Order: sequence, then C-alpha cells, then structure tokens
Amino acid sequence: MPSVNNTIQLITRAEAERQGTRGRPGRAQESCDDDLAKGPWEFDLAEALAGTPGYGPGASNADTAPVETPRQGQLPQEYKDASDDELTARIMAAKAELGDRVVILGHFYQRDEVVKFADFLGDSFQLANAAKARDAAEAIVFCGVHFMAETADMLSGAHQSVILPNLAAGCSMADMADLPSVEACWAQLEELYGTEPDAAGRVPVIPVTYMNSSAALKAFCGEHGGIVCTSSNAATVLEWAYERGQRVLFFPDQHLGRNTAKAMGIPLEHMPLWNPRLPLGGNTPAAMDNAKVVLWQGFCSVHKRFTTAQIDQARADFPGVRVIVHPECPMEVVDAADESGSTDYILKAVQAAPDGTTFAIGTEINMVNRLAAQYPQHTIFCLDPVICPCSTMYRIHPGYLAWVLEGLVRGEVLNQITVPEATAVHARVALERMLAARPRSVQERAERQAAARDRRGTAGVREPAAAGAPGA
Repeated sequence: MPSVNNTIQLITRAEAERQGTRGRPGRAQESCDDDLAKGPWEFDLAEALAGTPGYGPGASNADTAPVETPRQGQLPQEYKDASDDELTARIMAAKAELGDRVVILGHFYQRDEVVKFADFLGDSFQLANAAKARDAAEAIVFCGVHFMAETADMLSGAHQSVILPNLAAGCSMADMADLPSVEACWAQLEELYGTEPDAAGRVPVIPVTYMNSSAALKAFCGEHGGIVCTSSNAATVLEWAYERGQRVLFFPDQHLGRNTAKAMGIPLEHMPLWNPRLPLGGNTPAAMDNAKVVLWQGFCSVHKRFTTAQIDQARADFPGVRVIVHPECPMEVVDAADESGSTDYILKAVQAAPDGTTFAIGTEINMVNRLAAQYPQHTIFCLDPVICPCSTMYRIHPGYLAWVLEGLVRGEVLNQITVPEATAVHARVALERMLAARPRSVQERAERQAAARDRRGTAGVREPAAAGAPGA
C-alpha cells in the first residue's frame, strides 16, 4: 500500500486512477489541498517572505496562526534536492554514528517516510513517558509538534537536548488558548465562584489542560491545583479533578471535554462553552451557576472534518463495519460511532479484532493508512474519503530529520526546544499528575461505552447539542 505522501503525489499529478490507488470500493481518493505535494520548505520560505506564520497545507490551512508562532529558517539546499534514497542513507548513517546518544520519537500521525526512522512510536501520553525514560540519550529528536517537544524538554534530564526537526510544526488547536486569555477567564471565574472550598474541601474550579497546549498553560494548571490530560486518560483525569474541585475549566479542546464529561453522565446543560472574546465567555450568570465543566471554544481541525454522513456512508458501503473515532471528533460523530478512543486505543482495537473485521476509522489519515498496511487481514479505511493530513505534523519531512541528525554528528544542536525553568517547574507538577493518572484499559473503555449506548437507547431520546457546539 502506498504511503499517504506517495498517494498525494500521484493524485496531484492526476495519476491516481492509472496507478490503481483509488482505494477501496466506493471510497475514491482525492486530497484537500494540491500544495500537500510540495516540499514543506516551500512554506517556510513563503511565510518568511510574507512576514507571517502559517500552519501549511492540510486540515489547518484555513486556521489563523498567532504572530508569535515559531517559524522555520531555510533548510539547506542539499536536503531539498536529495532523493528519498539519499535521505534514507544519510539518516541511517547518522543514526549509526550517533548510536545510543540519540533517540528519535515519532507520533502516530507522522508520515511513513519519517516514522520508519523512529526508535519509539506512540501517542502523546506514551511519548511523554518515553521522553522521561530515555535518560541515556544526549539528544531526543522529536518527530511530532511543538507542544510535544516542549513536554519532552520538561520531562527529560538537564543533560539532554530536545530537537524539533521543523520549528513550524505547531498545532492550531494548542494556539486557540493562550495564557492571557486563560488568565482572564480564571479571573472571571474567581469573581463568580470565589476561591473558598466547600464543606467537602473541594475548591470551586480545577483547571485541566489537554496535552495539546503550550508549556505556559501547563504551568498555569500546575500553579492552580490543576492537571494535564491526554485523550488516553481524560476520563481518569476528570475523576481526579472532581475529587478535588466542584467544577472543571477544560481547555483548549471543547470536543474532548464534552465527550468525556458526557460519558461520565454530566448533562450537556451543565457544560457551557467559553468564548474568550466575550464577557463571561458569552454565557449568562445562571448558566455558569449550573456549570460542571466549562469548555473552551477550541477544536482540532483534523477531527472536525468527520461527520455523521460519513458514518452513514460507511455503514451503507460496508454492512457490519466497526466505526471507531477519536474523542476530538464532534459529539454527534462520537455518538454515532461504535466506539471512541485515543490513537493507542484505536491501534489496540485493531490488533485485538478477529481476522476479517472491517473498520472505518475517524482519525488522522497517516495513522489509518499505516494500520491498513500493517493489518491486511482486516479491511481498514478512513471515514473521510478526502486525504487531508494534519498540516503541522506534515511539516516534518525526512530532509529536516537528516539535517538535524547530521548537525548532531558535527556536534551542533539545531532547532533545540527549551522551556524556561520558571515555566517548567510549575508545568512539571501538572505533567507528573497526568503521568500518574493511568489510562483505562481498552476492555474497560469498550464496556463503559457500551453501557453509555445502552443508556441512550433506553432513554430513546437524543440529547440536544450544547450551546455553541456543532449542530446547535
């Protein structure tokens, strides 16, 4: 099976049908952006010339990047001109020379051409643990996005350097919540709820930030009795928070917060959506009085592409298909799916399934395509028939990886990510709490989701969308 990158190249050259890469029956392929076929360095240059940052082609192309978003300098021409085979040879030679002094961490959403060089592949929770555990390496090359590299820097040793091959590999969701906006929200919540604990010792609000956030927001949570979560352990984290607080401020992803809280039995009317541009987040005092989860108005541009219509089409094309989506998807998509879970949950579900299972998966296309190649005993396809990878994950290319590795061979650390200690000291508190909140097993998650579906079926009524949520 061709990689996502190779398929995009073929589509862009109008050769997909001739080369037989149209995919499975009824699921002809196209890409969301012809610019995906270009080298990421073209966007580094375009952003430098324009004087404004961007996320690049793909799912986040239309999202506005803050002016302070990191930008990547120009990649040396030799790496732009190198063939795939040459880059592979140079990367392998550098890895061999560096040996145990370097470890390459790769996220599931990275392109195959990068993943093949990773020493460890995983989701954000697993990669955070991996960064902490690789104490022998002098350098950690993080093939992921900026907030992940920041986390690796904070959890790794002082003797280690964390490197992000392309500094423009950010995250539009992470940029939807910044420290000034969260501090302004917190001040309004303190004015509304006060700061004194109730009779049970629970404080008025516990801040919870998704891993997809800046180090500054992780530090905010650490300073204010809060915690970081991932999609793997969000439910465990919310349970931890409710043991200590009366309500939760959840940022930046509204969908993960809403889906997780709903599965715990919290009514939608107790989940106001907070718009940081409006007083009281655009809510009435009465709505805030009843709040159990205050949801930040943020989202993932990859996962908002998935729709209930896509699920309906998958069920029509493949009767008996097993639909699994990521909990960053909108609520109505999660409700319509058979299961939802993190990238690791999805992987384990595929691994454990009986041969011949058909999966429609709602998460980033590089991971779905890789699963289809690795588990040919199953029929696996992406819910979205349009190939639209994560814009910022796609900014990592083997050319950048070769460049930073060969820099290490020369004794030069390129693109180092360093979090100031004044920030890191508080962020580590929230991160250590996250690492202690172990995710539930795949079986437990499946059982809880089945019970939740049974409850919805017994009620016989579909819950309305929360105000400001998709479909509201």
